[in-house]
Amino acid sequence: MTSSVLSSSPTSSSPTAQGLTEAELRCQLAACYRLIARFGMDDLVYTHISVRLPGPEDHFLINPFGLLFEEVTASNLVKIDINGTLVEPSNWPINPAGFVIHSAIHSARPDICCVLHTHTPAGMAVAALPEGLLPISQFAMQFYGHLAYHDYEGIALDLAERERLIADLGSHHSLILRNHGLLTVGRTIPEAFVRMYYLEQSCRIQIAAQSASANLVIPPASVCEHTARQFERGGGPIGQREWQALIRKLDREDPSYRE
Repeated sequence: MTSSVLSSSPTSSSPTAQGLTEAELRCQLAACYRLIARFGMDDLVYTHISVRLPGPEDHFLINPFGLLFEEVTASNLVKIDINGTLVEPSNWPINPAGFVIHSAIHSARPDICCVLHTHTPAGMAVAALPEGLLPISQFAMQFYGHLAYHDYEGIALDLAERERLIADLGSHHSLILRNHGLLTVGRTIPEAFVRMYYLEQSCRIQIAAQSASANLVIPPASVCEHTARQFERGGGPIGQREWQALIRKLDREDPSYRE
């Protein structure tokens, strides 16, 4: 399972080289699965979130295929290599489509450590609209100029699709998979999660607005660009403040994700 898209590998400046251990990343990733479920962004046992592990081995963590997101824990996450081969024994397989999508992006983007993909009704609805995501809410403005699109090619089982997926994502941090769903990447798990949360909210707002009226107020491009720059200049690492609050909530209500 190799191709030219797998030529890149993590470097010393990759996100996972900045201090988190595998144990810490396991806890964060398990928490991310739980939060996706709590905010109604899961799809039974489908969709997937992955994280790059520290070290030169090109190892990644992804969910056990067959578990609900609310069942994912730090210890039952599956460790694989860039070829989709199990690195450690597991009672669970991985989702083949998850491997295709995630291996492509991790291999081509050593600047990111987390890839998050969802199949929500709002996300899939916007993915089916010719205009895609519209800048009609402040939430949506942060994606202005940073959002890419990838045309639907069927269930993501064809390894050849990886090169086209990578080309479409480019240097962007968010991607709408036409007729399929949403995808975000991040230098950290909190960054990818918070991006997905607001991309999802942007889609929900758009579908609600379009259901109410065909006439939508869209700010001028100059205002959209200005707002996107304001988001980029936000204080501190993206997602950290929100993530810390969400972890406190999880730990109060159900800390079993840490098991």
